Amino acid sequence: MTETFDYDLITLGAGSGGLSIIERAASYGQRCAVVERGKMGGTCVNVGCVPKKIMWFGANLAHMIGDAKSYGFDLAHNGFDWSQLVARRETYIDGINHWYHGYLKDLGVDEIEGDASFVDAHTIAVNGTHYTAKHIAIATGTRPQVPDIPGAEHAITSDGFFELTSQPQRVAIAGSGYIAVELAGVLNALGSEVCLYLRKHHVLGDFDSLLSTTLFEEITKSGIEVRTECEITRIERDAEGRISLQDSHGVGMQNLDQVIYAIGRGPDLGGLNLEQAGVELNSRGYIETDTYQCTNQPHIFALGDVTGRAPLTPVAIAAGRRLADRLYDGQTERHLDYELIPSVVFSHPPIGTVGMTEQAARAEYGERVKIYQTRFTAMYNSISGHDVPTAMKLVCLDEEEKVIGCHLIGPGVDEMLQGFAVAIRMGACKRDFDDTVAIHPTSSEELVTMR
Repeated sequence: MTETFDYDLITLGAGSGGLSIIERAASYGQRCAVVERGKMGGTCVNVGCVPKKIMWFGANLAHMIGDAKSYGFDLAHNGFDWSQLVARRETYIDGINHWYHGYLKDLGVDEIEGDASFVDAHTIAVNGTHYTAKHIAIATGTRPQVPDIPGAEHAITSDGFFELTSQPQRVAIAGSGYIAVELAGVLNALGSEVCLYLRKHHVLGDFDSLLSTTLFEEITKSGIEVRTECEITRIERDAEGRISLQDSHGVGMQNLDQVIYAIGRGPDLGGLNLEQAGVELNSRGYIETDTYQCTNQPHIFALGDVTGRAPLTPVAIAAGRRLADRLYDGQTERHLDYELIPSVVFSHPPIGTVGMTEQAARAEYGERVKIYQTRFTAMYNSISGHDVPTAMKLVCLDEEEKVIGCHLIGPGVDEMLQGFAVAIRMGACKRDFDDTVAIHPTSSEELVTMR
């Protein structure tokens, strides 16, 4: 007798991964439901990529206003209204949230609001009601981490940053990853006094050394105070709401408006009761998946940040769509290739990167690696007097000089990387770059004229 279920697919989480698989599955005629306790769109739409990029745009405008004089404009800078930018940002995000509700309704997808927990391998409970499905996809994402120190409750995370309705004037940020440097750059450009606490002596430690070193230099030049090999050890808040902290150097800070932790994120698995479904975690506490996003339970899948693999919105979307293609459209070998995934850091200046770092390539291939790199000041910055470097590196392999890594930092690199990522994924060699006619005058032409 064939077992019957309420749905063909239930997705836990309505972020990038969950929505991508449910959308594609519904287009193939499957009966689908998505469970979400928060807003549609998950981290990316509400407290991640989207609001971060809007704040970054605002920070860039602050730089451009400063540059305008060099281009002959006589502008009066009458201040910055944080609350106005936040209001516009939230209106934009609300529009995305509402659009998703209508879109899912048009697709015939049921929305279930609340916290999901497994009852057994095919059943979840939400608000006391049980729902069954042939397939279940877990896409609950991650949550920001906060260390266990005295007074940690007085700090906020990147989630809390997007709840701020007024601009903090004095801020301490703990972290060296992309979220930390992005928030530090935005706040600094918009006029806040920023101190960045680094546990080691660098930022973006997993990135190519050209990128991490260049960005570190720019951060220190920008007016951001940097405390290296230093950690916050205690946070206190007085009756007036002012924050003070102590650090491992014994220096500390007083009269702060905010302390922001951006020290990493962990899988959001609380309350799921995965043991009821027999789903296993890996040694880092993330859901273990294979090449096809399968957990150890053949009908339960996981995708997106909760797997701990390339935690990027487009990765979750691509994995979800490919999984639906495989399950419901007969594309039996369809899966996401996690190699050569391009990514961007919206720092000041921005970073674009794809493929192997020089460090990793030399560790694996030794003398078979050849490096091409350049450093210059873009035309815009040369005229403006706002001295921002642009640096580029190509990591090439063997005699044919196949490009296995491309690393960029400087104004505009966030937009120029995508096309080069396509070429690298197609197996382009340095000769292919050289044989491509340059677009002049642009910064991107340097990638096809390097010697």
